[in-house]
Amino acid sequence: MAPPSAHRVSLLVSFSVLLTVLLGFGLPALLNGAMRLLGLPDTSVAECIVVTYFLLVLYAATPRLPRGLVEVTGKAVLITGCDGGFGHALALRLHQLGFTVFAGCLRKDEGGGGAKELEACHSERMKVIQLDVCSDEQVHRAARFIRDHLEDGHRGLWAVVNNAGVSTFGEVEFTSMEVYKQVSEVNLWGTVRVTKAVLPLIRRAKGRVVNLASMYARMGNATLSPCCVSKYGVEAFSDCLRYEMKAWGVKVSVVEPGNFTAATGILSRNVVADTASKLWAEAPAGVKEDYGKAHFEQQVALVRSYCGSGQKDMSPVLEDIVDAITSKRPYTRYSPMEPHWWVRLQLMTHLPAALSDLLYF
Repeated sequence: MAPPSAHRVSLLVSFSVLLTVLLGFGLPALLNGAMRLLGLPDTSVAECIVVTYFLLVLYAATPRLPRGLVEVTGKAVLITGCDGGFGHALALRLHQLGFTVFAGCLRKDEGGGGAKELEACHSERMKVIQLDVCSDEQVHRAARFIRDHLEDGHRGLWAVVNNAGVSTFGEVEFTSMEVYKQVSEVNLWGTVRVTKAVLPLIRRAKGRVVNLASMYARMGNATLSPCCVSKYGVEAFSDCLRYEMKAWGVKVSVVEPGNFTAATGILSRNVVADTASKLWAEAPAGVKEDYGKAHFEQQVALVRSYCGSGQKDMSPVLEDIVDAITSKRPYTRYSPMEPHWWVRLQLMTHLPAALSDLLYF
């Protein structure tokens, strides 16, 4: 991301100072009030600060508490988007753990490299299938294949991981309706389509549905509305499905990765350049005139600054997905992201919009 403006920096610094002052004076008063209600003596400001920091450090340093693990033997998992990125790495990880993996690859029939690498495992527990999540025919064909090749059909399919997704950028007036539809067709309707196709098998197993969303599924961002719209939808679908599946013993989890551009290679300078050229060429003449080329290039430069940014190791995402699949009591939401993105997510989702808008936009 490009360096923030001086105005934005001053706002963030001011907010940090205000928060520090409120904690410094308000927290001791709050804790002393609680102590008095419990009939205990008042504490000093220093004691309050020490206890607070101790709890924060303890929270940050404490590993995830064990919540029991399910038996892996005989269980099967469907993963979409296994041509590369998270899906490809997850297929290998779950196979290593002992799961039977149905790895859906968009480019299997085209001889895609990702599919070939998975097939090179030469394992009966690694089944690579052609799967375009936008195709009703391919999704239903994949569901039939899974049903016919389960080790024990009566036990059903343990989990589906809806990982397949696409990303793009562009301000609203530069983005065509066709792009909005294409992105949602993969990210949102692909998730719904695949889930519905295999849900009877998941219910039979009392298994898991794990949907890959994004940190931008809960906070919007300029130039990313096509992705935000689709990922917000994934969150809503997951919530509704979780309510419905509770009676069946099926757990539904959402994984919200932060910036893993460097790890997945989902955004490159060539992709940014090609997308920008298309956006400008297809924009209405009035939009070009009103916004101007200088503004457009500035927004493209912001997007370009993301190339190669973020975390280089995708392990945090994989570990969260594995936990959602293998834990007896998985979390509803997982947020594998860098601390500054986590803080931003909390502020943007909990502060009044007027304040969060001032801080970040």
